Amino acid sequence: MAEVIYMPKLSDTMLEGVVAEWTKKVGDTVKNGEVLAEIETDKATMEFESFYDGVLLYIGVEKGKAAPVNAILAIIGEKGEDISALIAGGNTPASETEKAAPVLATPTSAPIVKEAAPAPSATVAVSAPAVNAGDRVFASPLAKKIAEEKGIDIQAVAGTGEAGRIVKRDVDHYVPYTPAQRTFSAAPAGTESFVDETVSQMRKTIARRLAESKFTAPHFYLTLDIDMDSAIKARKSMNQVEGVKVSFNDMVVKAVAMALKLNPNVNSSWLGDVIRRNHHVHIGVAVAVEDGLLVPVVRFADTKGLTQIGAEVKEFAQKAKDKKLQPSDWEGNTFTISNLGMFGIESFTAIVNPPDSCILAIGGIKEVPVVKNGQVIPGNVMKVTLSCDHRVVDGATGSAFLQTFKGFMENPVNMLL
Repeated sequence: MAEVIYMPKLSDTMLEGVVAEWTKKVGDTVKNGEVLAEIETDKATMEFESFYDGVLLYIGVEKGKAAPVNAILAIIGEKGEDISALIAGGNTPASETEKAAPVLATPTSAPIVKEAAPAPSATVAVSAPAVNAGDRVFASPLAKKIAEEKGIDIQAVAGTGEAGRIVKRDVDHYVPYTPAQRTFSAAPAGTESFVDETVSQMRKTIARRLAESKFTAPHFYLTLDIDMDSAIKARKSMNQVEGVKVSFNDMVVKAVAMALKLNPNVNSSWLGDVIRRNHHVHIGVAVAVEDGLLVPVVRFADTKGLTQIGAEVKEFAQKAKDKKLQPSDWEGNTFTISNLGMFGIESFTAIVNPPDSCILAIGGIKEVPVVKNGQVIPGNVMKVTLSCDHRVVDGATGSAFLQTFKGFMENPVNMLL
């Protein structure tokens, strides 16, 4: 009996997926657990495995095309089987979709998150030699087969899959490497030139969600200067302990988490008919990646120490850059922090990250003249701006939170109480 495979929902914000590559064609034999296609979601590109044994009888979404979640992706069955009724039936009804979606969203093995294939442009990329351990080359069977057919030395191909694994697209885009080769994309003087890049699923999702937030949530902004002299001294003292490496961002995450426990109305979400007051504190930390922005979540941040927070944030940042974050890493935030201070930005305003009601924008620490005890002396000041959804948080509520946060940052020892 033929089995229908639907476009899976691979992240909480995914509305549609793009088939980046089919590893099988109609008529090919497919085994359970075999990679069937590469699907680009709003977060990453994942290898999607078949759940069934049989013959690929039908492809519902062509390579490079998008389809909504639960659209027919493929049909697998016995050779020669009549599938016209299944194709004519289209997508599953709501009741069936609710049953099918969880199964399809949970592959037999965890999806392998990989870097999305580069958009076409006038620039030709040159492949560097692949990295391998001894004589062993990490490559998919399909990549090895194509390399052999094309007469390409698989050891010379650079892998972009998980842990440097060589996949089909690496062989397809392979260009022999020589040290003298370079990449140029210069146009003659006086000639207009441009490249149109296809919008990635991640960028589409960022555009959609932040546009919805900006134009549906009435934003207002509260800015405050924080005296960082004590924080600088405290950090220097902590980092003198062997094996300890605390950043200012770690201190910000901890101070925010503790301030939220004392100002729970800021730790809330607008859900239309209700306002959800969260008793737990999950801090989303914005991380910039090539295709946009990801927000991994430090869970129960108020219960964790500075070194534990630092270790988690560092791990998340690396996983985000390697496109290895899983849905469980970026779901469930109750408050978000965006820190551009490390890039030399003095101050900025951020757009609220749904479902949160607030986001805190962190600027850089700047040495400026300050007045203390009637005297002008050098001081270190950090400017922060709280963006608030006025449907949930009022000015007085947001101000109280900022004052509590300021108290922790200006007296870091209080975070240890």
